Amino acid sequence: MTKLEKITSQGAVDATRRGLLIGATLAGGSLMVGCSMGDVLTFGGHKPEIGPFGAFIRIDPDGSVTVMNKHQEMGQGTHAGLAAIVAEELDADWSKVKVKHAPANAKLYANTLFGAQATGGSSGVNNSWDQLRKAGAAARTMFVQAAADEWKVPAGEITVKDGVVSHKSGKSAGFGELLVPASKVAPPQTPALKDPKTFTLVGTDRVRRKDSLDKSIGAARYTQDVYLPGMLTALVAHSPRFGGKVKSFDATEAKKIKGVVDVFQIPTGVAVVAEGVWAAKKGREALKVEWDDAKAETRSSDQILADYKKIAAGGTAPGMDGEKWVAFTAKGDAAAAAKPVVEATYDFPYLAHAAMEPMNCVAQVDGNKVKLTFACQGHSFDQLNVGLAVGALPGSVEIETLYAGGSFGRRSTIDSDYVVEAVQVAKHVGKGRPVKVMWTREDDMTGGKYRPLGHHAVAVAVDKDGFPAAWKHRIVIQSFAKGTAFEGMMVKKGVDSASVEGALGSPYLEATPNVDAQVFNPKSPVTTSWWRSVGATHTALAMEHTIDQLARAAKQDPAAYRRALYQKAKADRHIGVLDLVVEKSGWGGAPLKDGWVRGLAVHESFGSVVANVAEVKLVNGEPKVRKVWCAIDCGVAVAPDQVRAQMEGGVAYGLSALLFGAVTLKDGMVQQTNFDSHRVLRHNEAPEVEVFIVPSGNHPSGVGEPGTPVVMAAVANALLALTGKPVSSLPLVKA
Repeated sequence: MTKLEKITSQGAVDATRRGLLIGATLAGGSLMVGCSMGDVLTFGGHKPEIGPFGAFIRIDPDGSVTVMNKHQEMGQGTHAGLAAIVAEELDADWSKVKVKHAPANAKLYANTLFGAQATGGSSGVNNSWDQLRKAGAAARTMFVQAAADEWKVPAGEITVKDGVVSHKSGKSAGFGELLVPASKVAPPQTPALKDPKTFTLVGTDRVRRKDSLDKSIGAARYTQDVYLPGMLTALVAHSPRFGGKVKSFDATEAKKIKGVVDVFQIPTGVAVVAEGVWAAKKGREALKVEWDDAKAETRSSDQILADYKKIAAGGTAPGMDGEKWVAFTAKGDAAAAAKPVVEATYDFPYLAHAAMEPMNCVAQVDGNKVKLTFACQGHSFDQLNVGLAVGALPGSVEIETLYAGGSFGRRSTIDSDYVVEAVQVAKHVGKGRPVKVMWTREDDMTGGKYRPLGHHAVAVAVDKDGFPAAWKHRIVIQSFAKGTAFEGMMVKKGVDSASVEGALGSPYLEATPNVDAQVFNPKSPVTTSWWRSVGATHTALAMEHTIDQLARAAKQDPAAYRRALYQKAKADRHIGVLDLVVEKSGWGGAPLKDGWVRGLAVHESFGSVVANVAEVKLVNGEPKVRKVWCAIDCGVAVAPDQVRAQMEGGVAYGLSALLFGAVTLKDGMVQQTNFDSHRVLRHNEAPEVEVFIVPSGNHPSGVGEPGTPVVMAAVANALLALTGKPVSSLPLVKA
């Protein structure tokens, strides 16, 4: 089956012009000669209105500046950094700068790293840096030229500061006063950018969030806040097992519930549509469904993990059909090396995203016309999948993007699961009537998307100085890209990058002359997806904990051992964060008292390098983390206060996963249903976190995710120092 055949069969789209265009979009636009991906993604859409200052900037007569945010604001604060980039080059008054979510339009607002409009991969500031600098600088140039023309003076004699255009003669005017003539100036294609040394906003703590007040007083609008005239609410009954299908259902009792409007089957389950959420919930509870588990996952987590260990050891197990081992790093002759000094295995459970706002979407469908109102993270993915579901062109799927109450990767999925459900329900209701499909906490906890369960097996032999001479590494983990329409975008030479990132390209492997590193992606109906820091969620601990064991075997200080390896690998940025965190934490000083110990870890993800020192002790058998020192090299830190906040939040999120995080299956069914059975880090358990940013003039790199995985390894290394026993299985605190 070709990729296009696979795509069209998924959506049951006929071989019409519309179906061909949708399929071509997912195929990368290759069938549409002369068309870019952005062109194909916007087929069927209305021609957008672009103001005189481009797609990213709107300026009002009062001089206020609105920056159009092409990314999803889900609590990470990306909007402030993006607005600051524009404001810096424009020399706008920061107090008059506002931010608004941009509409769904890949031709205007594509993520330059993905080629489609989507938020993820800690790429918000990274992919927008050059784009928004040019937009701001172009708008500034237009105002300068307008003033020069109005005042009959050379443009080179004009300055701009805080939204005021001035000339040395004393003449000045605000953006609002010059708005009309400036809008008539042709925008320059290659505007002159500022020397970063002259920045007065970017890189300072003046850059603060623009949404804090609205969120504090309840004025910020989330999907849960949406109530449209005539709107219905729907809940969907899903199979308790992944891969299960509806065999039959009886809606007799459900329809007796006051407020229930309709009950019907959709591809993923049975929808109960009602006049309110309570009626929908009661109706779903009264529904009787018989499930077909013929193709469902029926194993428990322990059995799946046991099967993964068999695969890692070279054996056979369920889920291997059609898959094979793939090398992601291979050099020298690892098999010919001496006996390993360190042999370690690491087991990682499924992890739930557990965003505070569960999944939800408001959909309106009238024929091929679709309107979505929700916290959209993957605009282009959602447009494509919705187009397939209703037979609409991607560009005709209108999306109004709202704030999200967290995501951590959950709201951007390859199949747009809950979004497509909303559209399918709204299509059945018809006539453009709005329907809000809601997933309860229990729905998302037991039937959502998870960080895949995984297993690492590592064996390292050393040279006469105790440094790695041969490194054998096996990773067994499910891929959420293979077998999907987006496989071509995410899998290169058979390697799913999300499965191995953090190990692939590691300076430790660079410094090792003989490496045999392979990955195997078994299949399972369990639905998995990217989780905050994706591959680094498991590779960081596997690599960093192995390094600490090697340092211990060589009787070397972990910091000195790492520094030597980084020097071999020419990993200067790793050395920079290592030296900074060592200095700030006082690493290597006098031993701590009262059972406290420290652990160190360094890891690169999403272009940024982060080092942590964690101070840990055991209290009643459970690890307690008192303090974490964090150093990060993220290139230009556009919003330092937000960088610190993301590192602090990443530490808390990572500690939750390390200490308590686990989704477990029993006979294929998830055992955790809410926060009573899915423990997360509490306020009183959160450590003090000090963050230090390496000064840099390099292009900005990721911040939202790199803070999460490093603390897991730092704490594991502290426990190794405390007990002498390596960590081999997470979470550390078993339920």
